[in-house]
Amino acid sequence: MSLIPSFFGNRRSSVFDPFSLDVWDPFRDFPLSASSFPSAVSSQFPGESSAFVNTRVDWKETPEAHVFKADLPGLRKEEVKVEVEDDRVLQISGQRNIEKEDKSDTWHRVERSSGMFSRRFRLPENAKMDRIKASMENGVLTVTVPKAEEAKKANVRAIQISG
Repeated sequence: MSLIPSFFGNRRSSVFDPFSLDVWDPFRDFPLSASSFPSAVSSQFPGESSAFVNTRVDWKETPEAHVFKADLPGLRKEEVKVEVEDDRVLQISGQRNIEKEDKSDTWHRVERSSGMFSRRFRLPENAKMDRIKASMENGVLTVTVPKAEEAKKANVRAIQISG
């Protein structure tokens, strides 16, 4: 039993209840669905099962590089694309396929997402675009973007004025 009443019917909401077991989805009862959009949009974004929303990416800057880490469990490196556009945009994309259903199987819960995902990041001016490297290990994609050396500050020395 929840200590805090839910304002959204009988659902327990993690927004108001820190002891909730369910994650609150603000769009769960949203009146628009993928079927209410034009077919071009709904085919690209198949609703709640879309994986692009759940792709988490960390971006950290070290003295030598910008490092991106994306959690992509269950994907092989052949299913992921890492691209860089001319205007300094890093794009990580791919597709997670839906598992084939067998009519004799009884599904009790489907929580793993499927579909296309895409994340884009504008890289800073100091990024070395020609030296970007990517690797994938244990479902974690790591993209390393080396930084250009900063222009060394001119050595300024004071000049004694005579006279």
